[in-house]
Amino acid sequence: MCALETREVTLSYDDAVVIEKLNLTIPKKQITVFIGSNGCGKSTLLRSLARLLKPAGGSVLIDGQEIAKLPTREVAKRLAILPQGPTAPEGMTVLQLVKQGRYPYQNWLSQWSKRDEEAVRKALDATGMTALADRTVDSLSGGQRQRAWIAMTLAQETETILLDEPTTYLDMTHQIEILDLLYELNQTEQRTIVMVLHDLNLACRYAHHIVAVHNRNVYAQGTPEEIVTEAMVREVFRLDCQITTDPLYGTPLCIPYSKGRDVRAAYAFA
Repeated sequence: MCALETREVTLSYDDAVVIEKLNLTIPKKQITVFIGSNGCGKSTLLRSLARLLKPAGGSVLIDGQEIAKLPTREVAKRLAILPQGPTAPEGMTVLQLVKQGRYPYQNWLSQWSKRDEEAVRKALDATGMTALADRTVDSLSGGQRQRAWIAMTLAQETETILLDEPTTYLDMTHQIEILDLLYELNQTEQRTIVMVLHDLNLACRYAHHIVAVHNRNVYAQGTPEEIVTEAMVREVFRLDCQITTDPLYGTPLCIPYSKGRDVRAAYAFA
């Protein structure tokens, strides 16, 4: 079963084609990570899956239905997207931000309800933000701020969550903290999670399914063990490397060769 699917999708900005005639399936209840070099179209693809960017050709489907034909509120009840580097209005508290996730369920007939309150409370608890609910978003650390935004997407109560580089600008500790949180949500609540990540080793550690984007299309997709090879890294990232096994998690581990250093000499010295 797939949560999202593209059929012959072409994406462009003005006359520049970024993705061309792409066929892609995103498996349900799994973590899918898009990888690829800068400017290859990963974020553009993510935006199209959330209906933030209209394809120049082809179609995007959610649960087998063409997303372009669904009402906006219906789409917002099925998937949530967290763009890269979101900003909140000055002075907005964490609680106020998380409440924004309930907007798809609000209308003149259905005002704020007990269910809304429960969804917000659950989202704050899941992200460890309950104690910080009254703090302003701009007063938080990078990791706390990212967790607040993730709490907002959780309050939206969608089966599918899209995140564009959720660990950007975070230090190593906060990167692991955020990815552990997303992994736990996938395991305990069966959320379908789709992310763009730059760190190939973290992608291998957390993803069930990896999509390598290259040359306006999908170079390869599958489990980390299936597609993360020295040949793939050389082709997609233009980088020579050695692929070994992560001693802690058993997933592929990419060790890049440095172009500015004689690696063989370094090994000989060791």
